[in-house]
Amino acid sequence: MNPNIEIFRKIPLAYSAVCKPFCKELNLPQTAFDILMFLGNNPTYKTASDIVEVRHIKANLVSVHVERLVHEGYLIRRSVKGDRRKTELLCTDKAQPVIEQGRRIQNSFIERLFSNTDDNMRDTFYSVMCMIEESLDTILEEEQ
Repeated sequence: MNPNIEIFRKIPLAYSAVCKPFCKELNLPQTAFDILMFLGNNPTYKTASDIVEVRHIKANLVSVHVERLVHEGYLIRRSVKGDRRKTELLCTDKAQPVIEQGRRIQNSFIERLFSNTDDNMRDTFYSVMCMIEESLDTILEEEQ
């Protein structure tokens, strides 16, 4: 049995559907919520460029949503010492409860995705995903 290519479309659609009530409660667009969660979950990534590169969100959308998150007090900008052209985006105290609830939503989503699997199946899935990632790294290195 081969997975249908539709899975790559359905996962983000289902995730957005699960996040929608919380985003509506916060009056935040999904993209703004995604940016906030990305920064909250990945503290090594701190710039708008990181969001564009890693999350593949268009730069103009990142700019609009970061501006909104700063204006609403979820993010602050901080200039990087030694490079005044570079600005870090930092989550504020106001963002912390949102990020915590977002993590609960994300964890619940993962649990729902794997609801029909046992621990052995999950372990196998994660092992295969790690192997695929290593293969992708090798391909990318060879092609550069």
